[in-house]
Amino acid sequence: MKALDELIAHLAKLPGLGKKSASRIAYYLLKADPQYVQNLAKQLIHVRERIHPCKECGSYTEEDLCSLCTDPTRDRSLICVVEQPPDVEVIESLREYRGLYHVLMGVLSPLEGVGPSELRISKLMERLRSLPVKEVIIATNPTLEGDTTALYLVQLIEPLGIRTSRLALGLPVGGDLEYADRLTLARALRGRTPLSRN
Repeated sequence: MKALDELIAHLAKLPGLGKKSASRIAYYLLKADPQYVQNLAKQLIHVRERIHPCKECGSYTEEDLCSLCTDPTRDRSLICVVEQPPDVEVIESLREYRGLYHVLMGVLSPLEGVGPSELRISKLMERLRSLPVKEVIIATNPTLEGDTTALYLVQLIEPLGIRTSRLALGLPVGGDLEYADRLTLARALRGRTPLSRN
């Protein structure tokens, strides 16, 4: 059945879904209430039409500016740089950070043809020159590409006299040293924090 095969192929492109999971969803939709399937299709189209990147930070919103950028209680001296819009939600869920955000929409990856001009780096530099920013927290993922992007950003930001920091990397709370992989342990050792004042 060509139509079913095409649906499964499209569903399998979604993150976290393989062909088997996509097949299960496709068969579920075939036997589901037709009204539910129509509403789901309408909702998918509605989301694509209404939601877009914030003109300021790049996170998703239905307005020109997202609710975080327009919130007057946010600390405008702090900007947390993340890779993708879902990263904003993760940090916000902690309720620890009250600054602004900047979404790069990816990381530097020369092998995949992603250079600085494909990311929202020039918009970040524009914001740093126009806002009273004292610190940029770089919260890219601890991958080769994330680390490369972080180093590139530090080189651009330091001449502006703005402090840069990186999220601490290392051992999880409650973790055992014997079960930590070598890279995590090495990062934890390099990123150790002082306990005494000496």
